[in-house]
Formats: sequence, C-alpha cells, structure tokens
Amino acid sequence: MPFSLPKPLEIPVEGLSTPYPLGRVFCVGRNYAAHAAEMGHEVDREAPFYFTKSAANAVLSGATVPFPPGTDNFHHEMELAVAIGKPVFRASRVEAADAVYAYGCALDMTRRDLQIKERNKQRPWDLGKDLENGAVFGPLTSAADWSPDDDKRIVLSVNGDVRQDATLHELIWKIDEIISHLSGYYHLRPGDLIMTGTPAGVGPVQAGDRLEGTIDGLQPISLTLSAAE
Repeated sequence: MPFSLPKPLEIPVEGLSTPYPLGRVFCVGRNYAAHAAEMGHEVDREAPFYFTKSAANAVLSGATVPFPPGTDNFHHEMELAVAIGKPVFRASRVEAADAVYAYGCALDMTRRDLQIKERNKQRPWDLGKDLENGAVFGPLTSAADWSPDDDKRIVLSVNGDVRQDATLHELIWKIDEIISHLSGYYHLRPGDLIMTGTPAGVGPVQAGDRLEGTIDGLQPISLTLSAAE
C-alpha cells in the first residue's frame, strides 16, 4: 500500500527565490549562563552539548498551531538559528565560520514539565523537546548580509510583553566554536540547521497567546497558539 509523506520544510531566504530545505536540526543546550542558572544548572564550559529536533516537527514563522497535548507547562525559547551551506567534518574554527550559509530567528518550544520529569529520571528529553510544531523558523538572511556581532539584541515578547531580552554577547559557545565542535561528531552538510541556545527569561505560554521574536538585523518570527485539539 503506497503512502504519501509530507514534503520537507523549506525556509525562505531573503532576496533569493530558492528556499533552504530543512534536513537535520541540532540544538545547543544551556548556551547562556543566565538561562542555565534559572533552570538550576551551572554551565559546562568544557564543551557544548546537544539535543535534536525532527525536521518533520518544524513549522514556519507566522503559523497558528494547537496547544500541545500532555503538558501543563509549555515554554517559549527564543534562539538564533544557523544554516549550514557546505559539507564540513572535523572543521577548524575558520572552516566552520566559512560553512555558514545563513542565519535566522527560531523558537524552541518545550513541554517543560515533561523535559524536567524525564531529565530527573536520567532519561532522554524527546517528549519535552521533540514535539509536533515544536521548532519554528523565520526567514533566513545570508551570511554575506549579516553577522552575529556581540551587540545584536535577541528579544521575545508574548502578547506584547517582553519576556526574553539579551545580546549575542552572552552566548557561551560562539557560532564557529559550535560548528567546529559538532563537526567532530557529524558530517555536517547543507540542510543542517543549528539552534544555538536561548537566553534567560523562558516561561509558560497558553492557548490564545501570540509570540513574537526579533534579533537585530534579521527577519522577525511569530507564532500563535490556538486551543488544544
């Protein structure tokens, strides 16, 4: 019996007619010290650590999605996303920086209660992190047209109220360091997208909320939550 699978998500790229096809999604954990502290952890400064999200669970900015099942504590996490544009493996920091194709705003939506429950049992975070509609991506901007300078602000508002407000200076592991380290474990390739972590101020959202995020110089991102299905 034949089955019809959904097409891979394609993320618009500013100024280009060809979108960026989403393949794998890697996420950096606890990459802002203040966020790690608010979650009750110290930063591991020996090396970054990662979790993944499924590309099939991703949506584009502007979507209206249902409040997810199985949670009473659904959180927003605003992030800078980095799209890989060439194959790299065991890359130096210089090679890693050269592999960046584009940047964009992203949301890592999280069933926090399930994440914490599984973490406390030393189990994987999948139920908390890899949920349907749990990765949201805004339009990308070419690396030739934008750079992740330390003074760029990253901001997330819920219904117009600012929840997260930081600068990229607070990133513990910088973009080239992340790509260089991750490429020691994966053959990174076009289609791979890295979510680089969230600043402090994460918190719960409810059905009916509208989320809006910005990073200076990038296209903004938005998400609306409807009632649970």
